[in-house]
Amino acid sequence: MRLLTFCLFTFLLSACGFHLRGAFDLPYQRFYITVAPDQVRGAELRRQIRAHHPEILVEDIKAADAVFREVGYHQDQIIAALNAEGRAREYQLRLTYSFRVDDPQGNALTPVNTIVLTRDLTYDDNQRLAKDQEIAFLWDDMNRDLALQILRRLTLTRPQAQEPGRRE
Repeated sequence: MRLLTFCLFTFLLSACGFHLRGAFDLPYQRFYITVAPDQVRGAELRRQIRAHHPEILVEDIKAADAVFREVGYHQDQIIAALNAEGRAREYQLRLTYSFRVDDPQGNALTPVNTIVLTRDLTYDDNQRLAKDQEIAFLWDDMNRDLALQILRRLTLTRPQAQEPGRRE
């Protein structure tokens, strides 16, 4: 009976398309990242790539066949709800990030990609220190999630050569 239950459970998981997130394959042989390594998002992106394919990252832009460029990075903390006294009761944290991949000469290999991440947060003035720490934790979590989403986008996006000199 247990064997039958296990087989049925395994069959159901495979039928729904479930599979563990595995290693990713970047469509580039040598990859250079222009985001500074001392920034959280640059460090996290490098860490994720090194964990799976350390040979891809290069330290010289001239040695790369693809260059990752940050186009925009913006963090917002928006009041989502107010309490009866007119104070913030809920916040929404929003991170907007845009990037593209170029060749070493600056020609775009991919169009500009934009990722928007949001987190909702309840707020209480009586717990200000704890909520400030929670906000900092959520921003760090969003930056880690951002690196993973960038890698997923890079694996799905196939480079398309554009006319020389044309930039998007």
